[in-house]
Amino acid sequence: MSSWPSSAHWLGLVGTIWLQTINGPNSDFPVYSSQLKELKGISQVQLNFLAFASDAGKLFGWFSGVAALYVPLPLVAFVGACFGLVGYGVQYLLVDSPGLKFWHLFLLTALAGNGICWINTVCFLLSVKNFASRSRVAVSLATSYLGLSAKVYTSLAETMPRLADSKAKTYLLLNAVVPVIVTVFVAPALRLFDLKSDSMSSTDTTFLVMFAITLATGACAVVGSIGSTASWLSSRQQMVSLSVLLAVPILIPVALKMNKIGEAKREKDDAVVVIEVTDLETTAAEEEVGGLQLLKKPDFWLYFLSYMFSGTLGLVFLNNLGQIAESRGLGRTSTLVSLSSSFGFFGRLLPSFMDYYSAKSGHSISRTGSMASLMAPMACAFFMLLNQGSVFLYASTAIIGTCTGAMTSVAVSATIELFGAKNFAVNHNVLVSNIPVGSLCFGYFSALLYQREASKRGAATCSGASCYQATFAIWGASCVVGTLLCVVLYVRSRS
Repeated sequence: MSSWPSSAHWLGLVGTIWLQTINGPNSDFPVYSSQLKELKGISQVQLNFLAFASDAGKLFGWFSGVAALYVPLPLVAFVGACFGLVGYGVQYLLVDSPGLKFWHLFLLTALAGNGICWINTVCFLLSVKNFASRSRVAVSLATSYLGLSAKVYTSLAETMPRLADSKAKTYLLLNAVVPVIVTVFVAPALRLFDLKSDSMSSTDTTFLVMFAITLATGACAVVGSIGSTASWLSSRQQMVSLSVLLAVPILIPVALKMNKIGEAKREKDDAVVVIEVTDLETTAAEEEVGGLQLLKKPDFWLYFLSYMFSGTLGLVFLNNLGQIAESRGLGRTSTLVSLSSSFGFFGRLLPSFMDYYSAKSGHSISRTGSMASLMAPMACAFFMLLNQGSVFLYASTAIIGTCTGAMTSVAVSATIELFGAKNFAVNHNVLVSNIPVGSLCFGYFSALLYQREASKRGAATCSGASCYQATFAIWGASCVVGTLLCVVLYVRSRS
């Protein structure tokens, strides 16, 4: 570790924010999935397998955790970006070719999905290690920007000149190139350093400024999504305003650096080093558990299953959003995807606010309790989808996006709370293996029901609310089960 000035804490956080913003290239899949389905002549079941393929890459995400122990973090992030470059880049080049078979698409998508794990591992480690006393706040703040990925990619695709002769190729090209460009740009800031920091009050003040910027960015994304629906805000205006707000956080480390230079002479002989102790470690499990040892813990399986029946279920819903919108007769799928992305952003940010104010009051909020409270409204949202009205579709999408985003953010801290911080990079990648398992089970089942409804009409595609009626009922019931499991986990880990 290097010992940088305190401004480097925030420079690293800004780099993490930018990485998270572009580290959800799979989130735009619903926008071009229907065209890809038609282009390659694949069935709804096969299309769901492609959505699962991106999640399947997480089965090997623990490799990134091991690599982070021995390899510099900028290189770990670059490896992840290169996996995405190959995975999506080859699809972009050959998607029109009959030689690119379905199993090729599956493997390439899985490779790109694994690359996401590598970049996430870097972002999580930077937030946890470099902001010890406010690690929960830093993690939630940084990961909230992952919720903007779909919005950023859809805005780029609609704003830039036509990059390819089809929508699918445009998104595949952006998914391949954008993460590499951003990773190379922010690589110098991706550093771990000794726990030397400003006073706590200074850190809190800086976080408040960052919260204000983040809220403005999220508001811009939501207004942009609503504006595109009402046709009073152009895609170019959305992209410009969003880009400006995403660039503003860099002013924080610059201002801190200038302030340090101004105070250097007066404080040279009276330097104070504040050794901060992570708030997460004070609530972490007494016994550090790592790797396959997790499988012996009842809490692991409660956490694994409760998350699979809720957070993972939300991701499956978002992966199928394109087909759901098409079956309901909505013209612009990108609008619904942008809406879910924008509300997912606020959902990821919510735990950061809660942790910030709970830390100031000296109380710690249980992560398992937070997760249980987020699962209940998600279950209600799935049952709301049984109503055929478009208003219920938009409202449910916003609720599911918010709760899924919040649980994704909370889960990072929950891993440390339950199993300790020492082996966090490996442990969290083992725990999120529930995502591909849930994606396969729930996605495949919904695709079979979709195909059954379509076959009743003698068509390849299904139209009408009945296409997903049974699916939503099953997903809602599953989410109720997940809520109950998480309540049990909360009771067990409450002490």
